[in-house]
Amino acid sequence: MHPLLTIAVRAAREAGRVILREIDRVDALDVTTKGRNDFVSEVDRRAEQAIITTVRRSYPDHAVLGEESGADGAGDHVWVIDPLDGTTNYLHGFPVFAVSIGVKYRGKVEHGVVFDPLRNELFTASRGRGAQINNRRIRVSRRQGLDGALLGTGFPFRDLAHLDVYLAIFRELITRTAGIRRAGSAALDLAYVACGRLDGFWEYGLKEWDMAAGTLLIQEAGGSVTDLEGSEAFLSTGNIVGGGLRVHGAILEVVRRLDSREGRRPLAPEPGPEKPMAEATEQTPARPLQPEPSEPESAAGPPPLRKTTLSRKPRAANQAEKPGPRKPAKVTMRRSAAPSKPRRS
Repeated sequence: MHPLLTIAVRAAREAGRVILREIDRVDALDVTTKGRNDFVSEVDRRAEQAIITTVRRSYPDHAVLGEESGADGAGDHVWVIDPLDGTTNYLHGFPVFAVSIGVKYRGKVEHGVVFDPLRNELFTASRGRGAQINNRRIRVSRRQGLDGALLGTGFPFRDLAHLDVYLAIFRELITRTAGIRRAGSAALDLAYVACGRLDGFWEYGLKEWDMAAGTLLIQEAGGSVTDLEGSEAFLSTGNIVGGGLRVHGAILEVVRRLDSREGRRPLAPEPGPEKPMAEATEQTPARPLQPEPSEPESAAGPPPLRKTTLSRKPRAANQAEKPGPRKPAKVTMRRSAAPSKPRRS
């Protein structure tokens, strides 16, 4: 195990002990609100402090980016920490929450740990060295598409601007898969994708500490992770699609199509054949005629009105008159003379 990963595991277990120590007295915890549906408890703060203390004991010069304490320090190494992913679950006694620690080197996540203290499940990964659960190698599922797939997701509860497009995506995916689960901890959802318990995952509006470790787990377990554009900028955009290669591609196709249709993220149209002028004219709504702009008035005042006389243009002498509609000929019926009688001899 890499030395950085060893310290990350030690720090995650320290945070887990803090979390479990207070699990039976959540009603007495001091809880504050950071934002809409975003809570922080004294357990979050104490667990994060336990992680930072453990890290700084071995790497005092490394920078830290914590969900609760923010950014501290600068350098090539940055520890990205979510001390309790699933705080709302924890405060309600819902048994789905985890510790997430990612270690970035020069902007790229190199090591990751997701620890579930309730089940004592430790997910670890180092770039180029694979992913494990409790020291056993894990792989993403071999699902070949959405048919029969079990997906994970998270509702956009912080920013409701994503709600309409999210529901449209949810509506289509739930009709094409075996089901969708929303457990409330993105870090654990991503770890479950890495070990094949879920076939894929998508969510809007995550933070870097929610997914730094989990995305590395999926990549090292043979899966694919991108943002909605299909790029690897998910840590900065906060929008993510992950899963096995085939499932990831199928989810991404649905997300891109419906996200563009709902107007959240317009996609560049694919080039195609030009439409005939008549077809383009039929599809373009007619505009009301606007009066032409008048000439600017001079200093002397408005120009005099011009008198316009409509006259009929004389017909050229040598121009033949066009025939009009032909009148029906008048028919006169004449009574024929009676035949003469033959003379008698």
